[in-house]
Amino acid sequence: MAKCYVVGNINVIDPEGYQKYASQVQPVTDAYGGKYLIRGGTSTPKDGTPVGSRVVVCEFPDRATAEAWYHSEGYQRIIGDRLAHSTGFLTIVDGVD
Repeated sequence: MAKCYVVGNINVIDPEGYQKYASQVQPVTDAYGGKYLIRGGTSTPKDGTPVGSRVVVCEFPDRATAEAWYHSEGYQRIIGDRLAHSTGFLTIVDGVD
């Protein structure tokens, strides 16, 4: 079974407000076996126009677990803080076997 990844390209518009989300997401992610591979850091766009400057990639054991994490009570409780203080997108992508 292929691993699955949550990929985000985020533009933080209110760093102080976004910090509330960022400080709470790790325990929820840990509870679902998620592992951050990329969480911010310097990125250098080469082609196209990114929607944000913050790139996040989180690995989950499989798609079912990634979907369960996203729809969990814990994540749904904090997602509003991300959406209120940033723009961009989050997508769930299957890995390669």
